[in-house]
Order: sequence, then C-alpha cells, then structure tokens
Amino acid sequence: MRILFLDLDSTSPDHLGCYGYHRNTSPNIDKIAEEGVRFTNYYTSDAPCAPSRTALMSGKFGIVNGLVGHGGTAGDMKLEGKSRELMGKLSRGGSLPTYLGLMGDLNTVLISPFAQRHSTFHFYAGFNEILNTGRYGNESAEHVTPVALDWIERNADQDNWFLYINYWDPHTPYRAPLDFGNPFADEPLPAWLTEDVLERHKQMVGSHCANELNIDYQRKTYDNQRPAAFPRHPGEIQNMDDMREMIDGYDCGIRYMDEHVGRLFAALEKQGVMDDVIILISADHGENMGQLGIYGEHATADQGTCRIPMIIRWPGMKQGAVDDGLHYHLDLLPTFADMLSQPVYPDWQGRSYAPALRDGTDCGRDYLVVSQCAHVVQRSVRFGDWIYIRSYHDGFHLFDEEMLYNLSEDPKEQHNVAADNRSVCMEAVYYLNQWHDDMMRQNTDAVDPLWTVMQEGGPFHARGYLKGYIKRLEETGRGHLVPELVRRHPEEFPQERNPFLNQLQAKIGARMAGK
Repeated sequence: MRILFLDLDSTSPDHLGCYGYHRNTSPNIDKIAEEGVRFTNYYTSDAPCAPSRTALMSGKFGIVNGLVGHGGTAGDMKLEGKSRELMGKLSRGGSLPTYLGLMGDLNTVLISPFAQRHSTFHFYAGFNEILNTGRYGNESAEHVTPVALDWIERNADQDNWFLYINYWDPHTPYRAPLDFGNPFADEPLPAWLTEDVLERHKQMVGSHCANELNIDYQRKTYDNQRPAAFPRHPGEIQNMDDMREMIDGYDCGIRYMDEHVGRLFAALEKQGVMDDVIILISADHGENMGQLGIYGEHATADQGTCRIPMIIRWPGMKQGAVDDGLHYHLDLLPTFADMLSQPVYPDWQGRSYAPALRDGTDCGRDYLVVSQCAHVVQRSVRFGDWIYIRSYHDGFHLFDEEMLYNLSEDPKEQHNVAADNRSVCMEAVYYLNQWHDDMMRQNTDAVDPLWTVMQEGGPFHARGYLKGYIKRLEETGRGHLVPELVRRHPEEFPQERNPFLNQLQAKIGARMAGK
C-alpha cells in the first residue's frame, strides 16, 4: 500500500477549479478529483493551524486534546497524567502515523517544518522519517518539491509507505516568484467582490480587514505597508486594483503550488506506481478572502476558515464522485481503520466515511461544531443550510455575539440574519450544548480550554493590540468605533477599567504618603 497525503496550507476549496472556481488555479488537483471522491462539506474541527493539525493527528477535538490556541496554556496538548505509560498514547497507535505504522505496517514519512513552526512536536509522533524543510513554514514550493522528488525517486517503488507533504504557497504573504507571472491578469475577479462590498468592508475593524492586512505579531502593531519581500501582497485594499492584487496573489500561490504538485505526480508516473497510489489532498484550514470582511487570514470559526478541501483517490473505489455530507477532518482516522479492516483506536472521536468511498453511501453527520481560539474565540454550528457563529471574544472585529448565515443564499457570509431567525439560532444552541456536554463527558479533566484562553487574556493573536490600534483607528477616520471596542474589552485597560478601584487606590496611596 502506498499513500500520499498532500496538506496544502491555507487552501480554500472556493479557489479550486474542481470546486467550481472560475479560474484555472488547480489543473493537477482537478485531475485527481475526477478520479476519486470530492467532499464538499468537509471541515476542520479546530482552527487555525496548530489546533487543526493536532486534532487531525490525535483524532480528538481540541476541547479534549487541549490544544486550541497558538500561545499560553492552550498552545499545548493536555498531559496524559498519572495513567501515562512508558510510551504515551501517541506512540501506541493514538496518532495517525503511529496507527498506520502499527496497523498498516507502513513506513511513515513526513516532509514538513510544521512542528518547529509552532513548537507542536507531538506532530512528529509516529513518523519513521522526518524531513524538515527548514524555513519554519515560510518555504515556497521550490524548497519543498526537490526534497519530495528525491524521496520519491529513492522509495516510490516500495509498496509500504505513507508520505505526508506540506506545501505553504497559499499562505500569506504570497510567495510565487515574480518570473512565474500572473496567469489571471486578464481574468475577472469573483463576481461577488464588488465596489459596494469593498466600501462596506473598508468600514470594518480588526486584523486582516481591508485597511489592515498586515500585522507585526512581535511588535503588536497594525500597518498598511506592503511586505517588501513579497510584492504580490498589498498592504491594504482601498480600491478594486488593490482587490485584484490580493485575489491574484492568492490564486497565483495556489496555481504555483499546483504546478509543483504536478511534478510529484509526474515522478510517480515515471516510477510506474501512480495508478496504485492512494492520494489524499486537503488543507489545515481554508482562507477568508472577503468572508466576514477578512482577507488573507484564517481567523474565525466560519465557513471561509473552517471549510477545507478533501479529495481522495483510492484505487478500486468510487471515481468521479461527489459527497455532500458533513464531515470533520478527524473523521479520516476511523475511515483509514475501516478501509484497512482494522479496529479503531478507542480514544478517537471521529466517524468513518468509508462507505462514501466504497459505494457512495451518504454517511454524513447531522451537524458539526467547529472552534477558533487563536485570533478570535468562537464556536460555530454547521447544519442544514446554516452556519451559526457564537463569539466569546471578537478579536477586535466588533462581531455580533450571535451571527447566523444562510449559506445557500449567502455563501460568503455577508448578511447576519440571526435577529430574523431566532428559532434557528435556538436550534443551533441546542446542538452546541449537546456537543459540549458530550465532549466534557469524554474529557480527562473538567477544563474546556476555550475558557482557559479567555481567562489568560483572550486569543493569542489579539492580545495587547488594542491600545495601539485605537490610535490607528482615530488616524484613519474610524474613531467612532473606539468607545465600543473599549466597552467590550476592559481587560485591555487594566488600570482604567474600574473607576472605584482607581479611586480607592488613590486614597490608599495618599494615606501611605501621610497626606
């Protein structure tokens, strides 16, 4: 058995040809979709990067494995505790590569710098070979492909491998070399991105909105400068020319990556094994390109961020098929077990969708709950035509506490209809409570890490920005939004937030000074 898993960072299905995109961004990926099963409602349970890949590798939701953020306590998995044995669970079949190594007798190989990028070294658990491309996730395809081609040339004829490869080119800032050109220079933008939509987005606030595409996470500043080393990425979107530059930059990243993916397929053809390889093409998360007014980021628990591509070409199984059922990315683990006729690891929380691969049987879930705690703190429920988003911390975007979008009518999430559909919101909250109760019953402790994030000061990528951001809002004509930001986020102003305590402290200080 030969398995190739392509993990294409920040790749939105909305920008792939096989998912209906009007631009030819992904001809090589599209060809695999024609030969396999394309899943249209496939979601990461936890976003963004580290939470997603941790849930995938462990087979457990972030609320259970503990890693839901990019910093603080929730930036690490929960400890196994007193029941931990000499070899932890991740080494004994609990992780995807360990399971495939033990139950499938496969040589498990990773080509990725991801563990080093986020200090998520549990990501390595179970891989026999680890090839770190060495740029902390800042690599372009020309850094990844030679490593992969070398491995394929030396090993592809063996019939016992699982090869997991990360590509990064769709991640901001866009890195396709300038000599690659722009295949989309004369092609129209997505029809929904109009001047009226842009004008509305320019009035919005928060990281990666139209006015502030760039953030310096270290210095806690927002700016509108073009990254000097990445000329395909604008610093702001103030007009439709800027919009074109943003969309073209993202699409060129996908197309450049797709061409390199095609080189891998050509190498497998040359080795005479292409027809036998099980190929999976997916992503850690999608990318908001205007959804909720956010561009070039994966910062919310919404359709843009959490819906991901999944294409599986499994020789001997369904070909050219489309599955519209609701699935989590962590459902992949029990699906592998099912396809290999092996028992499921007891801690996994996914559900097999192998029947969809074998004969096209609908085996989707009734609803999904997805989470984001790195840029905002949100949990969302995806069911029927709806996505319901509940915000616990808005990441300074001034999102409503409840948001509801009818995806059949508003797939780009531009019109919050929660106020007009209270019964739908109540149904979503019922699902959310059901899910939460079930997850906490399966937890090893009584801690929901979402609330750990909140108690430690909010999402990592929003901490400490607001004071500096207020100045920028006032300088850019959006000062009228400042009072509401201050009201919502008193934790950002610890000295100013309680007039009584300030007055009391002043009196104590005066007494200590003998006045």
